[in-house]
Amino acid sequence: MPESKKLPWLEFESPWACQPGKVRVRQPRQGATCAELAKRARRDELAQPYIFDSSFERRLHFTNHATQSAMLLADPDALIAQYTRKMMAFLLFNPHPKHIVMIGLGGGSLAKFCYRHLPRSKITVVEISEDVIALREEFCIPKDDERFTVVHDDGARYVERLTEPMDVLLIDAFDADGIALSLAQSDFYGSAARQLSANGMLVMNFWGPCDRYVDNLAQARAAFGDSLLLVPVSGDVNVLLFAFKQPPPQAITDELESLALQLQMRLTLDFPRYLRRICQGHSLACPQTSIELDIAAKEE
Repeated sequence: MPESKKLPWLEFESPWACQPGKVRVRQPRQGATCAELAKRARRDELAQPYIFDSSFERRLHFTNHATQSAMLLADPDALIAQYTRKMMAFLLFNPHPKHIVMIGLGGGSLAKFCYRHLPRSKITVVEISEDVIALREEFCIPKDDERFTVVHDDGARYVERLTEPMDVLLIDAFDADGIALSLAQSDFYGSAARQLSANGMLVMNFWGPCDRYVDNLAQARAAFGDSLLLVPVSGDVNVLLFAFKQPPPQAITDELESLALQLQMRLTLDFPRYLRRICQGHSLACPQTSIELDIAAKEE
């Protein structure tokens, strides 16, 4: 159990007039009053994850400028962010995964959804920050059990050491500035490709400065060859990378269309639309520049 779990909460009214609500933060070890923390929050100098509660949702922030995760208070397991809903499109190609590995816990949106709706899947979530793990109860993340585990580790190192196969690897790992740097500073993508099962796939959320995209995409292509697709997220700046152990779909078959409809009825997500977008995705058979990726992120 992370030591920060034992620290008390400090709570103060939102310092931002345009955002009514409350800010909650763990008591810094060096000590601070609520008034001091409110000043730091206003200046974006909290230097630790914090929770923002409104009347209807709870958000996890690393900085004031980006929401790391959001949870509806009335429905904690719902997927609010469009990119998280589209990441579930892996079920179109592996509807019964035995083992799902996730890198990046955040507020646990994907972890909770998979735990609830995929009862036969083992789920392992890897999170590098003790401070984030310490907030798991605040976001209604399940306790560890025989099929759900949260691991405190660096995601890249964890995958490199993994000895058992995984069917799906979901990556939603960021620091305050963008994609976690450790992913491109190791043999992460090569290890992922080796550890994925024969029909396995990797789905990664790209967000933040495009200069962090380039190395990650180059290493992903070296590991997966041309079996990569970039899929923009409608109305958002996120781009999803789908990497397949088998060649990606070139067209919508009757079997895929039927599965998409079944999944839509069961999970109430727009799988037929996700299927169309994946089949229309940007292939990485030819390298793309960061500028082209930035344009792709804004298209739909």
